[in-house]
Amino acid sequence: MLLKLIQSLNACLTDYALMFLLIGIGLWYSVKTRFVQVRCFRDGVRRVREGYATRGERLAHGMTPFQAFLTAFAAQIGAGNLIGAAGAILTGGPGAIFWLWVVSFLGMATVYAETVLALQTRPKARERHYQGGPVYYIAAAFEGEKGETLANFFAVAAVLALGFFGAMVQSNAIGATFRYAFGVPSWLTGAAVAGICAAAFLGGSRRIVAVMERLTPAAAGFFLFGGIVILLARIVYLPGAVLMIFRYAFAPQAMIGGGFGAALKIAVSQGVRRGLFSNEAGLGSLPHAHAQAYVTDPHGQGVVAMMGVFADSFVVLTFNALVILVTLYAGDGPLSQGYTGAALLTLNQENLTQAAFGSVFGGGFGGVFVACCLFVFALSTILNWNLFGRLNMIYLFGRDSNTVYSVAALLFLFLGAVTSTGLVWELADFCNLLMTLPNVIALFVLTGRVLSVTRRAGQEP
Repeated sequence: MLLKLIQSLNACLTDYALMFLLIGIGLWYSVKTRFVQVRCFRDGVRRVREGYATRGERLAHGMTPFQAFLTAFAAQIGAGNLIGAAGAILTGGPGAIFWLWVVSFLGMATVYAETVLALQTRPKARERHYQGGPVYYIAAAFEGEKGETLANFFAVAAVLALGFFGAMVQSNAIGATFRYAFGVPSWLTGAAVAGICAAAFLGGSRRIVAVMERLTPAAAGFFLFGGIVILLARIVYLPGAVLMIFRYAFAPQAMIGGGFGAALKIAVSQGVRRGLFSNEAGLGSLPHAHAQAYVTDPHGQGVVAMMGVFADSFVVLTFNALVILVTLYAGDGPLSQGYTGAALLTLNQENLTQAAFGSVFGGGFGGVFVACCLFVFALSTILNWNLFGRLNMIYLFGRDSNTVYSVAALLFLFLGAVTSTGLVWELADFCNLLMTLPNVIALFVLTGRVLSVTRRAGQEP
């Protein structure tokens, strides 16, 4: 009953609000900045590369730009890349990946604007480390009570979406993949994840940065290496898999059935929803990380933030999507003839990626490989989303709320592992929309402030 209600709300809100808001704000800033994601792409790559070369550096006041980038990337590269991509393909067909690319390309301009505004409006915390986020630029976008009300609304939604329901999705994904790979009961996995996070939450943001700076790039590299092996083994099907993405983007009914209009709406909707959950551009989560960077150049950190969206959507998630397509949809794959037959009785959102890797690596090793990668991805997202949610909790209720917030977050982590996959994803999608609404409104209102930074940086729009 609850699942159907949330599904109905999400379908309505996504089709008539989220889709237009995300595409609209991304297109708006792309045009206004003369496609900063294209013009400044090389500059972003250069800044990330230089940051990697000095990755051991520590600052007395906040993070280095590269540490802020890694914190944001660690939050992005979670269940959305593996489980979310699989769900988008299953529900919206291979063409959903095309629409996810569109949203992600436009989202690079959106995250640029988010980062610039977060750095412009951040206060300085008492312990002399920078902290900031959308609550501050939302409040700045509107004078008086209206701004404060919208900021409070965002903060509540962020606590729910990041600290609670978003974390449920991550623990649910860990539980599902561990159950498939090792036969471990989900409740036991949930208890273990909650225990690990309980210890990590006590370490503060600096420990999170130190751990994720090492784990996340290593796990991403390990996953991409596995993806390359799969693609090489099925290289003959790779061109066809890429063509599937474009073909079914505009004719999805040929794969998922139904009429053209309804199928196209599903494909676009899945691309938008999974794009938001994966790369988070427009959601308002990533500015929390980039606002902690000890920099005086908002434009520079903005182009660094764009690289996180690119790496998340166009590298990690795309590799996963191609692996699924070349193994399960192309050639003699079990879904090559469309959604018919017994395959759909065993293949679902939870295990599609594991089945894809298992088709080449062998069922046992493929399942373990994906489970281990997802564990690191999801855990990094949980830890960083908890930090972002905590910042909003403190904004609402002060530092005395830390203990209550931590206990509640741990409870949601455990519940996420034992709750149905469909329900936790729908709840997370709903809360994501609640976050996105005030964030995008403020981004529109503050366009002039973003463009002034772009002009001062010598990137005249």
